[in-house]
Amino acid sequence: MGAAEHRHRLMSLAYPVYFELLAGVTAGIINMVWVARLGADAVAAVAVATNVENLLLGVILVAGSGTTVLVARARGAEDSAAMRSAVRGGWVLWALATPLVAIGGYLCREPLAHLVLGGSGGGDSLSLTTGYFSIALPGIAVFFATNVVDGILKGAGDTRTPMKLAILANGLILGLDPLFILGFDLGVRGAAIATVLGRTVALICGFVALHRNGVLRQTAQAAPNRTGSLSVDARRTAATGLPMSADFVARMVGALALVAVVARIGVSEVAAYGIATKAMYVATMAFYAIRQAAAIHTAHLLGTGHDERRAIGRQVLILAGTLGLTAMLTLLAAGPRIMRAFGSEGEVAEAGALYLRCLGPYLVLLACFIALGGVFEGSGGSPALARITSCGVALQLALAYSLSGSGLPGICLAMALSMALQCTAISRMYRRTEYPTGTDCDNGRLKISVTEPDSPASDNRLA
Repeated sequence: MGAAEHRHRLMSLAYPVYFELLAGVTAGIINMVWVARLGADAVAAVAVATNVENLLLGVILVAGSGTTVLVARARGAEDSAAMRSAVRGGWVLWALATPLVAIGGYLCREPLAHLVLGGSGGGDSLSLTTGYFSIALPGIAVFFATNVVDGILKGAGDTRTPMKLAILANGLILGLDPLFILGFDLGVRGAAIATVLGRTVALICGFVALHRNGVLRQTAQAAPNRTGSLSVDARRTAATGLPMSADFVARMVGALALVAVVARIGVSEVAAYGIATKAMYVATMAFYAIRQAAAIHTAHLLGTGHDERRAIGRQVLILAGTLGLTAMLTLLAAGPRIMRAFGSEGEVAEAGALYLRCLGPYLVLLACFIALGGVFEGSGGSPALARITSCGVALQLALAYSLSGSGLPGICLAMALSMALQCTAISRMYRRTEYPTGTDCDNGRLKISVTEPDSPASDNRLA
């Protein structure tokens, strides 16, 4: 494939993923607008519960991301048995994780609410959070199942259907919110019920889409030729998806921990950081969309026996770098207007505008790191990627703590320096990527052999 073909394929895969991710972020913001009518305790309850759900997403990413890569690889190899194995592995992991989270979370909903409130929740906020958890945690089964369905469809090369399902789910949530929160006077519980119902309808439509998908239907009609047990399928999917999940969780934990560092500067800075972070989602979701597209495209081509990681990586960097630079210039020019659009004023607006304007270099580096990571996720390099991310997050927190005396600009500098080192590490991985002529899978993870560009073993293959 030529450069233009790679770029076109990446863009066609990425843009539906972007709107899928953006739909969830938008719905979450508007959801908070409705809950805000109930008072500060209600807002706090939904906010902390949503943070818990974001962390739980890391659990099911093991199944969803692993399934995506393995299905894409099997699709490229036209291996029906491997594709069925990948699908089974995803559903087995869902069946193992869901009862632990849904049932265990429901039984422990009050201690969990007390924990996420930091032990400082009064009677109202604690009871409201517990009430939200009593609906949302059992409903996590639907959320988890939707992620597996999305993973299967994306691996089969269909990123548009998950986008449509996300828009459907979040559109229903936005329509049901006022009905259940205010109309039926269910308050915070109403927000949880609306969320679960909207996702349930989308999940049903997702199962219909799975049944109608041509690639998956052809696989189901193929001769059984089953190989391996359910436990083997699950281990293969887990081995592929776990590093991707670890990467996500590391970034989530780092973002939450950074709030504590920012809190050392002042209350206005914490508020500004929170608002600016939400504004950043518009850009960062685009970076993650390219990452998913790169993982799908890379895995599919490796399945066909064509290793074009370097060519894909170049196009990924061009696309991501352009998006990062655009985001940087936009924040420089429109920082104050962005803060005002989120309803901030005074010291909070000034601090947020300064933070957004200082964030540009970090965003450009983040775009390149996140997007290029998709090439390694699709080719078995996720464990190394997760290690880089974990070390980068730890370094970022240490630098942020030491530079917090300079205010939010110091936080931005810490983020940029940490990301620069992460980019250095991943660029070294990229430069050492070779052009093997064959591929092999071991427990679902592609073995990658790399050497320095000037190594005499320039014809090494994937072992």
